[in-house]
Amino acid sequence: MKIIFTVLDGLGDHPIDAFSGKTPLEKADTPNMDSLASEGICGVLDPVFTKALPTSEEGHFALFGYDPNNYRIQRGLFTSIGSGLEMEKGDVALRGNFGTVDEEMNVVDRRAGRIKNPEPLIDALNGIEIDGVKFYLKSAKEHRVGILMKGPGLSGQISDGDAHYEKLIKAIQEIRPLDNTKEAEFTAEVLNKFLEKTHNILKDHPLNKERKEKGLPVANYILTRGASELQNLPTFKERYGLSACCIAGKVLYKQIGEVLGMDLIKVKGANGLSTTNLKGKIEAAISCIKEHDFVFLHIKATDSLAEDGNYLEKKDFIEKVDKNIKPFLDLKDTLIVITADHSTCCDLKRHCDAKIPVLIFGNGKDDVSSFSEKECTNGGLGEIKQTELINKVINLVKQ
Repeated sequence: MKIIFTVLDGLGDHPIDAFSGKTPLEKADTPNMDSLASEGICGVLDPVFTKALPTSEEGHFALFGYDPNNYRIQRGLFTSIGSGLEMEKGDVALRGNFGTVDEEMNVVDRRAGRIKNPEPLIDALNGIEIDGVKFYLKSAKEHRVGILMKGPGLSGQISDGDAHYEKLIKAIQEIRPLDNTKEAEFTAEVLNKFLEKTHNILKDHPLNKERKEKGLPVANYILTRGASELQNLPTFKERYGLSACCIAGKVLYKQIGEVLGMDLIKVKGANGLSTTNLKGKIEAAISCIKEHDFVFLHIKATDSLAEDGNYLEKKDFIEKVDKNIKPFLDLKDTLIVITADHSTCCDLKRHCDAKIPVLIFGNGKDDVSSFSEKECTNGGLGEIKQTELINKVINLVKQ
């Protein structure tokens, strides 16, 4: 038996007043997911995370059985490598957001209006050197930027500068060492100097002056998070003995698959947006399962729509996914898993710690009749830690 492991990023949610207290998933018309749930086994996952909120990278590692408390791979590694920066041992990689801060250095917009063309800003900052450490930057699409620190005596044990993920407050955060080593202290000190210098450059940049004149949020600060050193992980096949592939639109999820040794499958039109080629991705998953034991199928827009507070489009997109997964119902000798890396709540416009619904179709049945956060709490799988799911899935395959 093979496995198609589908991750609807940020699927879970809080009840929405406009939906009469239902979540977008509960409100959505999902006959195919309901059919899979009613003929399968359901449950809820307790998210595993190390910071104030669940993150995409930790959520995916937890889903694949790599406990984030043991494998300290952070977002910076994926964003930097995914953007095209070449990382070597001793470097420190960071994920950056171009954001908007006010005169009191409070964060007004974490994504600077999802700025589309940050390249002129990146060009103005690339190659800055501070205290023997050189900073390299590359665009990771829209407001996202990969940052690589190269120099002697660096450490990834530093805090995030993105207040949203670190303290859930608005003021930008000074970078601080997370251990007592001189390397962590030095890295934090240099990064703080870099962020101050780049803020002064960005606020006077012609592109930001132009954006201000147009009434657009200026990209005048870089919010950093996910400092990471280069690390080696056991591959998915080494851990589980299964050949695996990854189908995704966004760079981060491709990089997670690549780091775990999964084959990357390209699908035309797979862009990680609500306009992504869902039909093509589902067809690719069904095709790839012939040559692989495990297909990781990632679908992004459920998360980004919720981050924008767009509960109506999140519901509509869930319905669109449901229509496209209908071919899954006819697969033989294939275990279908549908879940999420974390919940993303429209009312909060961010990731949240709400329990994550999960269904497993293909071996066993419980009394759940539809797929939703509420229904899944009554499922035969029960409530389990996110890191426990993959072993339960593999055990069902082996039965």
